[in-house]
Amino acid sequence: MKLSLRVEDVKESITLTVNEQINKLAKGGQHIYNLTAGQLPFKPSSEFIHIISTQLNFLKSYQYSPVRGFPDLTSKIKTHIEKKRGVSFDDVEGDYSVIVSNGSKQSLYNVFGSILNPSDEVILLTPYWVSYPEMIKFWGGEPKVVGSNAFDRFMPHIDEIRKAVTKKTKAIIVNSPNNPAGIHYDDAWMKDFAVFLKEHPDLIVVSDEVYSEISYYDPKPSFFYQFDRSLLAQTVIVDGISKSFASTGLRVGFCIAQKPLIDAMAKIQSQTTSGASSLIQKSLIEFDFDNLENFLDPVKAQLRECAEIVRENFRIVNLSHCWYQTTSAFYYFIDFSRMPVSENYSKDKDYSIEIVKDILDQTGVALVPGAAFGFPNSARMSMTLEVAPFTEAMERLTAFLAGKKQ
Repeated sequence: MKLSLRVEDVKESITLTVNEQINKLAKGGQHIYNLTAGQLPFKPSSEFIHIISTQLNFLKSYQYSPVRGFPDLTSKIKTHIEKKRGVSFDDVEGDYSVIVSNGSKQSLYNVFGSILNPSDEVILLTPYWVSYPEMIKFWGGEPKVVGSNAFDRFMPHIDEIRKAVTKKTKAIIVNSPNNPAGIHYDDAWMKDFAVFLKEHPDLIVVSDEVYSEISYYDPKPSFFYQFDRSLLAQTVIVDGISKSFASTGLRVGFCIAQKPLIDAMAKIQSQTTSGASSLIQKSLIEFDFDNLENFLDPVKAQLRECAEIVRENFRIVNLSHCWYQTTSAFYYFIDFSRMPVSENYSKDKDYSIEIVKDILDQTGVALVPGAAFGFPNSARMSMTLEVAPFTEAMERLTAFLAGKKQ
């Protein structure tokens, strides 16, 4: 059976593929410190679970939902975003709508399907989430990459973004808080980015904010449109419940943008998956979003502790110069190129996959190769493991990075 050229060009998600491989090794009896997960190891809040169980009694929870989501929920989401971001969509020009999708990944996919024509360019800021380039290419667009480095905590220079803009540039993706770097772009960056956007009023900004609630060091994340409300006119906000509700498997995401774009996204969604889960949408209507802060407090406390464990273990093996402070999401991004262990690998090619395999074989620590994030000779590390095994994993990993025998 001959497959389409479109699907043959799409790569599988490396994070999901690696996690499946690790699960197989673990089931085979091998002790693995799995630092690949893109999800919190917690159940949702007890209040949310209770509401879901109550909604199981109602017929509507088992029937089709509106393609765009239940109106009570889309209205609630819009109000929630306004409250959390300190903005009002009524105060800016345009008619803004919300669509609820089967996860924020589908929201992103529908955004690109709605805005891209063949050869349109989309600027990606490294390190970027693995699915961005594949989605862009699937819809005929061309990813254009702007680099960053660990010295600047992976915040790309605005001038480099300026240089990347061409006549074919249609959009730019800003993922802050960032997967895989575990940082959010600071106020100064966001202010400069707002100035840059005023120079390009036709540039669409896809603001992926799915980790917006998970920041564990002050100052909290800010967003460029908070410094100039008029920029909401060219902004597409994507968020969801996967990370902040610890509900990756419930598959509910949402998008806020001007109505013509949401209408276009609804067309795509109506012909693919239709509406998101009625049960979860009905439960979200009943749930008090303000309770999220109490639910996330112990999560953030554990992430702070794990971040400190990372710092301390880098210090112990004299790699403090390779360390940076994470602040949000739940990842740490390792740049191997400045570490002693890099001397064991060829400088003529990306060795991400090779070194990650060696780390797994020699230490039992599982990471995700960084090449898929647009950053060679690197790896993403999740900080969601419980504190005790995470400490053991960091001791093993940093000893390897420092070139010490296991």
